[in-house]
Amino acid sequence: MSGPLFIGSTIYRGSRYGRLHPLSIERVPAVIDLARSLGWLPGERYRTSPRAKPAALRAFHTADYVAALQAAEAAQVVSPEVRERHGLGTLSNPVFPEMYRRPATAAGGGLLAAELVARGGAVYNPGGGTHHGFPDRAAGFCYVNEPVLTIRRLLDLGLTRVAYVDIDAHHCDGVADAFRGSEQVCMISVHEAGRWPFTGAAGDDAGGAALNLPVPRDFNDSEYALLLEDVILPAVATFRPDAIFLQCGADAVAEDPLSRLALSNLCHWRTVTALRALAPRLIVSGGGGYNPWSVARLWTGVWATLAGEEIPDRLPDAGASVLRGLRWSRNGRPTEALLCTLADAPREGPVRDEVRDLARRARVA
Repeated sequence: MSGPLFIGSTIYRGSRYGRLHPLSIERVPAVIDLARSLGWLPGERYRTSPRAKPAALRAFHTADYVAALQAAEAAQVVSPEVRERHGLGTLSNPVFPEMYRRPATAAGGGLLAAELVARGGAVYNPGGGTHHGFPDRAAGFCYVNEPVLTIRRLLDLGLTRVAYVDIDAHHCDGVADAFRGSEQVCMISVHEAGRWPFTGAAGDDAGGAALNLPVPRDFNDSEYALLLEDVILPAVATFRPDAIFLQCGADAVAEDPLSRLALSNLCHWRTVTALRALAPRLIVSGGGGYNPWSVARLWTGVWATLAGEEIPDRLPDAGASVLRGLRWSRNGRPTEALLCTLADAPREGPVRDEVRDLARRARVA
């Protein structure tokens, strides 16, 4: 593979979890449209995501759960028993028209990404990153756990060490549980302390090569830089992975409604660049992110970073028109910067003692 590849699908266009659900917004389609408007996504770089077959999903998920998910999409209703057992048809994980096909496509994109990077390279699957799914139930908007399926496929292909780095605002509980006790997967998670799913405490090594970094609200760029340079990158380098999977959730930026962190999107792009140098294979996924403008800008910048494109100070009219065309059920009013630029201004600040202590304890561990 001579350059990075982008995996997308039409399944995401117009797909909604429900009008008032946080995932009532366009995310992957906005990234595709914005990247194409800037000339950053030529046909030779784009791959259409296949839909993972039920047998492929059963590499992690139970047969009963996969069948229940398919049946729920077909019937567009679930019984109380299915809701209780499998977490389907809840406020977080509602019944909607593509509730099986959409996550199965995200998982198919991850499996394709694993195949594509087998001989080296970088692949971007923004529809993936669904890190809360468990073998027999949906959780946290995640019906299928794409990162787990993708990492397992990498290991099946003969890789022996995979570093999973997760910078979503929410702890990757499904991934942590799947690889608990594993010495083949090094899991590093930066997430907001005291936020759902209320897992990932500092010092919880999940019985293996895991590093949890729960950070305080208002976590800023300067504090992130400390953890990245002093903790995350040294830990990955020491692990010497064959491949790195970066879950690049966009909900840790200041504009997101489902966290209270205060990062700029520059932190995510800096992480992509730094991790790319530490292994011959890199897969980057999406994840959380619930403000349509901040998600589109952040994830498009991830692709620009991978593809070596220069991010302009101001978007051309074609790019700005993509952002101006986005809608949000919250009736949020974006600032002009969210409509005409990709890069946030740096959000630097003091490095608080609790973040220094977190870094110090992580280095000792």
